[in-house]
Amino acid sequence: MNHTLKLRFFAHSWVSDWNHGNAHFLRGLVRELIRLGHEVRCYEQYGAWSLANLLQEDKRGNDAVKQFWRTFPELDIRFYHNDDRFLDFAREELRGADVIIVHEWNPPEVVRAIVELKRELGFHVLFHDTHHRAYSNPKEMLRMPLSEFDGVLAFGAAIRRIYREGFGVQKAWTFHEAADTSNFHPVEAEKTTDVIWVGNWGDEERSQELQEFLIGPSAALSGHKIAVHGVRYPEKGRQKLASSGIEFRGYLPNLRAPRVYAESLVTIHVPRRQYANGLSGVPTIRVFEALACGIPLVCAPWTDIEGLFRPGDDYVCVPDGQAMASELKQIISDPAARRQMAANGLETIRARHTCAHRAQQLLDICEELGK
Repeated sequence: MNHTLKLRFFAHSWVSDWNHGNAHFLRGLVRELIRLGHEVRCYEQYGAWSLANLLQEDKRGNDAVKQFWRTFPELDIRFYHNDDRFLDFAREELRGADVIIVHEWNPPEVVRAIVELKRELGFHVLFHDTHHRAYSNPKEMLRMPLSEFDGVLAFGAAIRRIYREGFGVQKAWTFHEAADTSNFHPVEAEKTTDVIWVGNWGDEERSQELQEFLIGPSAALSGHKIAVHGVRYPEKGRQKLASSGIEFRGYLPNLRAPRVYAESLVTIHVPRRQYANGLSGVPTIRVFEALACGIPLVCAPWTDIEGLFRPGDDYVCVPDGQAMASELKQIISDPAARRQMAANGLETIRARHTCAHRAQQLLDICEELGK
């Protein structure tokens, strides 16, 4: 593609990553598109839930916002009011645009207004789904005017099949998330933690899994330092961590995660149960980011049915909590194995799963749409 595209992205929030992992990928994707010479604007609703919660983190939240603006000065972020002013705002902002990408975590009324303008202004519009609701709560996704979109970007083949076979969407592409390697890469740091997990509690969607693969194995790892970063942990959950000797560190600004990984010997991945059964093959953003930072990764059960990685080389998958404890002990005690696994995962990310790779894929999709 040798001409400049005018691309417009609507997402829940660009400024905040509080319980909003999609921001990690979207920020990096847009930056890569800008680097390739395309004109990109990003839209966010005033008072977004994620940003409102981030600012309640007081100094940590304010520091995260400042760090975001310092790190992504090239992002053109424009804020809108979700009320009767939106249609006129969008009409002016989207005039002359080529392709609009609407992320699934946007208010349905905003999505409908954008689709309404599609007929008037003549742009193409793509729906971007990075969640399990198409599988776990299809009625909610069917509130969106899916038939009016030019296609769907689905962050896994299983999600893409639901849109094509279940929802009757004619065009859908598998469009995985990826690591923003401008920010996620190995850094040098003194090791102060043995096992780190970065993840949110998850609305009870993985409470049993956390018990088996994180809290349970901690008993077999007494004497080792285990820590957790994340938000929305209920009091009961925090008590379970504390009683198991796991340090709960609260919210971690995503841009600080590479440093935290660098200070740790090994990390774990505990997928929400939807991604371990009906949506096997859909890794979350944390898998890409951890491997990009060059830290060994041990996973609770999930099946890489799309062949994104090299299981056993890039990461290790274990069947149960006992195996998790055993594998973590082995990796902690074997520096050579840690180095090899970290190098393998990093190699795969750099070869296949960076935001630059996804930016090129999106441009190919736009070309397929005739742009």
